[in-house]
Amino acid sequence: MREMVELLKVNSPIWVKSPTDEWCFIDRDGYNRNFSNANRLYNKSSTARFESSKDCGVVPMTAIELIQNFLDPVKWMNMFPTIVTKARIIEVLDTGNLGGSIQLMYEKVHILSPLVGSRDFFFIRCCRQIDPTIWIMVDVSYDLFKEIQSGALPSHSWKFPSGCIIKEIGIGQSMVTWIEHVQVDDLNQVHHLYRDLFCRCQIYGAKRWIVTLQRMSERYNFSIGAIYPTRHDLEGVLTDPKGIKNVMQISQRMVKSFCEVLSMKNQLDFPTSTQLNSRDRVSIRKNEEITKSEGFIITACTSIWLPLSFQIVFNFFKDYKTRPQPYVPHENNMLILQESNIDEMGAFIIYAPIDLQTTTSIINGDDAKEVSILPSGLIISPDGRLALNKDICENVSNGSILTMGFQQLICANNNSISHQQHNLHQEHMRQRDTIQNLSSTALKSKQH
Repeated sequence: MREMVELLKVNSPIWVKSPTDEWCFIDRDGYNRNFSNANRLYNKSSTARFESSKDCGVVPMTAIELIQNFLDPVKWMNMFPTIVTKARIIEVLDTGNLGGSIQLMYEKVHILSPLVGSRDFFFIRCCRQIDPTIWIMVDVSYDLFKEIQSGALPSHSWKFPSGCIIKEIGIGQSMVTWIEHVQVDDLNQVHHLYRDLFCRCQIYGAKRWIVTLQRMSERYNFSIGAIYPTRHDLEGVLTDPKGIKNVMQISQRMVKSFCEVLSMKNQLDFPTSTQLNSRDRVSIRKNEEITKSEGFIITACTSIWLPLSFQIVFNFFKDYKTRPQPYVPHENNMLILQESNIDEMGAFIIYAPIDLQTTTSIINGDDAKEVSILPSGLIISPDGRLALNKDICENVSNGSILTMGFQQLICANNNSISHQQHNLHQEHMRQRDTIQNLSSTALKSKQH
């Protein structure tokens, strides 16, 4: 806790600003001098590295609301659905009646693409109220399996004191300063497309946590009726508050579900998949999402570099006039529920088909908890490469990484499962070729 307070100081000499951009990182020598700890565990592997970053921003929630969300693992996952895929409390060590809390937790974080490996942490989370307007949350890894005695880390990721300080600034808002500080040994698991993002701490860095927290706090306020924007995608379409709440709940579940399946741990190589390359992933799992059908769900995913900014790619797919140019499968008598978002860290477009009868039920305010969804979508991020000449362009280069994933249910009562597998593979190949053609066209346009 004391270490976090020092790291959060504005003029702390331990922080060094990158000469190429505004990214701040911890100076290792200064850190070791100021926070010496004989019991601290380091990974001695030559491939291990440190990641550290700090960022701040105004969040439209009070400090106590944020702390309540941080201490509940379900709310924690819902607050960061595009980052945290699993979380649970292992043991509560101190309740403190909201004056503070200490608990042992587990979380799995994963974002962007199956080409990026997930990270698992067992850690102690400590929350304390510093004064009437300031709270602090600190996470630090804990060796649950007593592997320190063997001199080995329990995972590829180890969390040094990380977390945030929350200062209420009135009118339901808080200033949140976030710190991420980890030692990891997972670069060999990362596809080369994402190496630059990793090296600049953009994938799991503090800015991504802050930006996501801001977006989800606004969404939370909207869902409970605390705010109602004058201009919103639902305006003029839904007027019943229950219908609006239903759509938002299903949409959030859709986004969370899609981000969870992106890890694609149970990968398969179909006999017909000889054309799959290092960017393609195919996985299969037993159907637990579509409650009325037995069978398996196939997920196919590919990532590709595009010589365009992520804003341009997002606008291309968001625009209903240009989006049909890539081939997108659809079914008759189905509506599409879609959520899209763009911020400085990247963008996503996630959608799922919903039949007309279910849609009507949702809009009328019926219970939406049992509505089955099978989402597909696009994740778009900057490629993390800096412009070679900062005098010409101060921003990140105009390249982006597009990850496309789609899912299909293969019913157990269908006698032509092998035929469906073949069709799925062909569908995946067609969509991948479409995106590659888009990339080639974009590159030619830039050259001209």
